[in-house]
This record gives sequence, C-alpha cells and structure tokens, in this order.
Amino acid sequence: MEISEFQQLMRDLYVENDKRRGPTATTLWLVEEVGELAEAIRRDDRENIREELADCFAWIGALANLYDIDLEEVFCEKYPDSCPSCGRKPCICTD
Repeated sequence: MEISEFQQLMRDLYVENDKRRGPTATTLWLVEEVGELAEAIRRDDRENIREELADCFAWIGALANLYDIDLEEVFCEKYPDSCPSCGRKPCICTD
C-alpha cells in the first residue's frame, strides 16, 4: 500500500468523524495512542507495539486529512532520499 492509498483509506473510513471531532480532539487521540505505544514499549510487548504503531499512524493520517495535507508529498519533500539535516545517507547526525 502506498502512503496515498493509506491516507485515502483513512479518509474513506473516518473523515466525517474526524471533521466532527476537529483537529484539537484528534490530536489528543493521537497523543493518547503515543502514550499507549510508550507503555507497550516499556513492557516490551511486541504484539501491542505493532498495534499501537498502527493506531498512531492512523491518527496521523486523520490529522493530515483534516488539514488537507498529502502525507506522501510532504514526506518526500522533507526526506528526499537523505537526511534533511546533514544531507547524507545514512545519516551522520548525532542525537
């Protein structure tokens, strides 16, 4: 599945709910899912990590749809086959 196909699926499934909820509440749902992901990582629960990563990705898609942002386009602009900070592949930046 391409990123654009994923984003269209999220739009087809949830756009009316997302519009009704609005961007602020949608962001809060994303933050909640990130918290659940952190908890799954803390417990080293691989299956739950998989589920929570999918949930986080879905909420990011919902936010992108609310703002009419093409995730595939902006991702490719920001990450054009190299690190946006050092310009290298692989990245040589330090944390």
